[in-house]
Amino acid sequence: MPPAEKPEGRPSPPFSPTIAVLTVARGVDLAFGRELEAHGLTIRKYGVLGHIAATPGLSMSDLGRRSGITVQSVHTLIRSLADAGYVESEVLGSGLAAQVTVTSAGNAVLKRVAASLAELDARLFSSEEMAALSDALAMVMTARLRETQNLQ
Repeated sequence: MPPAEKPEGRPSPPFSPTIAVLTVARGVDLAFGRELEAHGLTIRKYGVLGHIAATPGLSMSDLGRRSGITVQSVHTLIRSLADAGYVESEVLGSGLAAQVTVTSAGNAVLKRVAASLAELDARLFSSEEMAALSDALAMVMTARLRETQNLQ
């Protein structure tokens, strides 16, 4: 495919799927961030809350690894989620890891976010091109999941 011409007559850089994915992802990231903000969450807080809900009893180190953040950041996020009433953190004994659980308020906010996310997905991926991208991403994620399961 020949490069598109810019108005000044200079050719545009060649198409890069990496740049294209990053560009689309940034728009989706901003839109989802606005949705989460309405629920008092950030993407990191939502991710940690989701991990705790999906796998109760995770250690702070496991939460950090799964979220791609430091243990110190996990502690800060847990404190913030606890202050919001979304999680409870209990230390069962001296030298033991804290047990973090999602509260009923945390489960309720996760349900509200799921509904907001479904509406956002419907809105963002309604065009033919974005629906095709959604289908392609589903195939990529399915393949990655299979790869991950085969490695274990």
